[in-house]
Amino acid sequence: MQLHLIDGTYELFRSYFGAPQRKAPSGREVGATYGILASTLALLQEADVTHIAAAFDSQIRSFRNELFRGYKTESGVPEDLLAQFPLAERALATIGVTVWPMIEYEADDALATAVARFGADFDRIVILTPDKDLAQCIDGERVVSYDRRKGAFIDEKAVLDKFGVAPQSIPDYLALVGDSADGYPGIPGWGAKSSSAVLSKYGHIEDIPIHADLWDVDVRGATRLADNLFANLPVAFLYRYLARLRRDVPLTETVAQLEWPGVHREPFEALCDELGFAGLRDRPHRWAAI
Repeated sequence: MQLHLIDGTYELFRSYFGAPQRKAPSGREVGATYGILASTLALLQEADVTHIAAAFDSQIRSFRNELFRGYKTESGVPEDLLAQFPLAERALATIGVTVWPMIEYEADDALATAVARFGADFDRIVILTPDKDLAQCIDGERVVSYDRRKGAFIDEKAVLDKFGVAPQSIPDYLALVGDSADGYPGIPGWGAKSSSAVLSKYGHIEDIPIHADLWDVDVRGATRLADNLFANLPVAFLYRYLARLRRDVPLTETVAQLEWPGVHREPFEALCDELGFAGLRDRPHRWAAI
């Protein structure tokens, strides 16, 4: 038995920028909603997709914005994309997908919480996203992510191959190199190669020796890197806190409630009429029992 977890924010962005724009009869832009609804209906056709949920950043800002002024906001996100978040959430709910709309937390926190909470209940969990932040949740081949655009699974070996560190060191890695998508710059001088080399040996920032001459790893510019890290240690810990996903989001569903019941015919067909999605009306292959 598998649990499939959809990064709704990523999928909505992917649909917005990768699919044609589309207008509802009312004139509002609904192309991204059409895209994520169509792709999720296709996903539900697969036999191993039995339990499913999706998380969205219903509000782009989260508790992290209160901790770091430079953290990502809705600035630069098109208004007609932001307006589709509640619409996409409603659309997925009509097809029977459990939806977690995040306000205080981020969608990634909800997905990480689901992995922690339901991990023992499923043979495998598949997180449908290529997002590097969620790489910290990957566990062997039991918890994996899936890049739907490339058609590629990402297991623990793939994380090691890409980042040079184990999944549990991903927050430390991001703290050192920075994450431009989330808005924090990292520690001066620390790049991908140096960070992966040091963390592959020591695992976490607090375990890195304070003096470079104590390092049991050959890294170019080690003295400068050590000096920069320990001059900015409080900032490094803050960045790691920002990067580390929460696993205590108050999700209320049980395993049974995550099981896909089929598409809810009446609200789905009403949604298709409202948004001009006539081409999707015949896509569901199973309807929910009344």
